[in-house]
Amino acid sequence: MSEAPHGAPIKTPGQLIAAVIAGFAIPVIVIALLAYYVDNSTRTGAGTDELSDAAVAQRIAPIAQLNLRAANAPHVYKTGEQVYQAVCSACHAAGAAGAPKFGNSGDWGPRISQGFDTLWHNALNGKNAMPPRGGTSPDDYSDYEIGLAVAYMANHGGAQFQDPPKPAAGAQGASAAAGASGTATAAAASGADASAAGAQAAAAMAALASAPQAATPAAGATQSADASQAGKALYQQVCQACHAAGVLNAPKFGDKEAWAPRLKDPMDVVYNYALHGKGAMPPKGGSNASDADVKAAVDYMVSAAK
Repeated sequence: MSEAPHGAPIKTPGQLIAAVIAGFAIPVIVIALLAYYVDNSTRTGAGTDELSDAAVAQRIAPIAQLNLRAANAPHVYKTGEQVYQAVCSACHAAGAAGAPKFGNSGDWGPRISQGFDTLWHNALNGKNAMPPRGGTSPDDYSDYEIGLAVAYMANHGGAQFQDPPKPAAGAQGASAAAGASGTATAAAASGADASAAGAQAAAAMAALASAPQAATPAAGATQSADASQAGKALYQQVCQACHAAGVLNAPKFGDKEAWAPRLKDPMDVVYNYALHGKGAMPPKGGSNASDADVKAAVDYMVSAAK
């Protein structure tokens, strides 16, 4: 059986012309696309500054920075607006957790009628969902700077308060020392509970031996007085930043309904969440407290929710 002869793929002059054009055009298009890709890719050689001394120094710079200043240098206070933006705006900008909204005269009117001294005292010692000093410590912002922030917010709500008197030279160091020892006179004036609520965060752990016990231990638990005081101090220093107002879905302090689903688990499970973190809560609330103190803080909050 004979095989059929093979036919040529190009049979007409038109097909020949098309083949010749394709033979030249396709390689030219491929070369043009490759050149375009190479020209638009990220280059780290000549013609860029990514290997310059400044760029390299910026990439390898350490994260932590140390700023030194003379111990006797005059203290530079933050303005009321700066303190508001850094601390207070988290709640007051939107009126979260019942905070009077910034610039809302209706919210601020009843507060303004109480007078500046009362508002300043509440800001320093905390009230309702607002933690003392907005959750900061005297090392972060002085009483004077907190007062500036109070006047700044109140004046934008319709008040005409004067800024508090600026501390005399050297008073800042004395104020910090008083804060470290936990002897704030404003807190003492409001009684035992307000005093504990207004204990300065930086001195909370140093004042464990004298901190009052304000909660009854959970049923079936055997808390020593020292453990109860340590739990309360750690709560005031760390935990209340979220649990006082229920921030980020944290069960609010004293809210039985919010705590009920958590307390269905054994206490060992609840302790494990506090020690190792859960959801938005970092391990140990982001502190360096001991495991025993963290468990004591959990017991303190649980006892308040029963």
